[in-house]
Amino acid sequence: MLDGYIRVAAASPKVRVGDVDYNVAETVRFAKKAAAKDCSVVVFPELGLTGYTCGDLFLQNTLLDKAIDGLNELAEQTADLNTVIIVGLPYELGDKLYNVAAVLHQGDVIGIVPKQNIPNHSEFYELRHFTPYDDEGTLIVGDDVFFGRMVFNCGEFSFGVEICEDLWVASSPSVDYVRRGAEIIFNLSCSDEIIGKAKFRKDLVKMQSAKLMAAYVYCDAGIGESTQDLVFAGHNLIAENGKILKESKRFANDNEDDAIIFADIDLDRIESDRRRSNTFTSDNSGYNGVDVVEFDVECPDIESERKISRTPFVPEDKTDLAERCEDILGMQAAGLYTRLGAIGCKKAVIGLSGGLDSTLALIVTIHAFDKLGLDCKNIIAITMPGFGTTQRTKNNSMNIAEEYGCTLREISISDAVTQHFKDIGHDMEVHDITYENSQARERTQILMDVANQEGAIVIGTGDLSELALGWATYNGDHMSMYGVNCSIPKTLVRYLVSYESARTEGSNPSLSKALADIVATPVSPELLPPTEDGKISQKTEETVGPYELHDFFLYYMIRYGFAPSKIYRMALKTFEGVYNADTIYKWEETFIRRFFAQQFKRSCVPDGPKVGTVSLSPRGDWRMPSDASRNIWLDDLKKVKE
Repeated sequence: MLDGYIRVAAASPKVRVGDVDYNVAETVRFAKKAAAKDCSVVVFPELGLTGYTCGDLFLQNTLLDKAIDGLNELAEQTADLNTVIIVGLPYELGDKLYNVAAVLHQGDVIGIVPKQNIPNHSEFYELRHFTPYDDEGTLIVGDDVFFGRMVFNCGEFSFGVEICEDLWVASSPSVDYVRRGAEIIFNLSCSDEIIGKAKFRKDLVKMQSAKLMAAYVYCDAGIGESTQDLVFAGHNLIAENGKILKESKRFANDNEDDAIIFADIDLDRIESDRRRSNTFTSDNSGYNGVDVVEFDVECPDIESERKISRTPFVPEDKTDLAERCEDILGMQAAGLYTRLGAIGCKKAVIGLSGGLDSTLALIVTIHAFDKLGLDCKNIIAITMPGFGTTQRTKNNSMNIAEEYGCTLREISISDAVTQHFKDIGHDMEVHDITYENSQARERTQILMDVANQEGAIVIGTGDLSELALGWATYNGDHMSMYGVNCSIPKTLVRYLVSYESARTEGSNPSLSKALADIVATPVSPELLPPTEDGKISQKTEETVGPYELHDFFLYYMIRYGFAPSKIYRMALKTFEGVYNADTIYKWEETFIRRFFAQQFKRSCVPDGPKVGTVSLSPRGDWRMPSDASRNIWLDDLKKVKE
């Protein structure tokens, strides 16, 4: 498999109740559709070879015998397909009738999984016909066909199968299956439709996939089942670890395009989440009533059709924009006001640069002070113009401080830094790292000393992206007394400030306008002199690369542990038309080099709240030696050039 992707499908063709020949033909047709799309596994609805609504016809030998003939016919007609096919039928074993799922591959039935939980309540009467399977272990039936509770493993992926009600009970078979290594669960279902059930079903599938740290493929019966007493909607769902990847339209599977859904499962993600969580319980060494059936299948290398967000840290769903932004700001503020309350501090000092990070830090501090009932005059905002400060950023910083009602102070660093250069013997005309970092450290000294004067704490402004790249002056802007932005990446910082601008547009147009201009200002530390016309000359993204790329690299490297080569291929697809291949390669290589070289700064960052799933604080989530080698990551990236 290329980059760990496997394509799966859930298909709900029309059925004719009791017409096995017709149902087999439709199943074959849809199986070929799935195979043509390089699908590794396709699942069909519960009792799909006969129809679910046969009623007492399930007690007729004629139907039962025909179902077995149909299964054999299906196996024969799909023998040339590499796709695994999972179908439902009634199956008699001894003197008992079971509702089962048969797993076929290249003409062979490799396993039969019986339904364990048979509903016999409300509109369901399955116990009239079927026996619940509660035996442990696996039997051999027919021509070396496995029957019972099992996980199917082909080496590249493994899966388990449960049937309809098995999902709805307190202890689902899938729990045991994932403990035996199943990464994907397929569910054959015939769930009738009543008011409110679709949302409940969707939430259930989504949550089951999250609890199992697995993919969950739910296939529902639809058009053709008897509507004598019930209605079936063909509500198919494919989820992965708490996220719905694909959902079918209900009552629409008379259209063939709607009757089958596809999704690309990222097995690397599943493995990463399981590896990270020590509470995920696997028991491959012991027997828990589930056997593992080995079989061979060659998974095609697919070019994933999965949509990947360009900004993985930023909420995609714009419908709950305000709620999500307030939630993020609320978590940041909660960290700060809890700290202020714990130390009995009622004042805060912030260095305002007119840039995104310090603006967000001020917004968060305003939220915290409001929560504590403190006067915003106790927020001391200090603007510290230096050799690179432009009038645009200075004016914006002063405007927002005044509009929020903070105490504003202006303290120039030019004279102090000039004297410092004399003290250490540095030529003012040499604009090197010493020239830049001396200004950053002078600003930090001012903030710390004013905090001492006022009995306040210094609020850190540095963000997650800067921590990842080491784009901070050690013991300069790198340091504070509490860093509210420490787990907020640059793309999200911009998003949150934009939200605040939109939120205040009606109530405070002047503030909103200043915030909007801050969002539009190029990211810069302003440590080098401006251009002759007074504009910013030092643009961060021209030096270290676009933050939207670095945040993309950061998210998939830290959150899922993806290899650089996979991240590169994901970026190629995601940023197609925005950045070319050479540009993406260049900045990913830069990211890797800087990330490893700058760990020493992350090892001693100030306290700050973890807000998202990625944090680089050594106390919050990330522990890494400062002298680790980056070579194998760079070597993996080089593979894409081979």
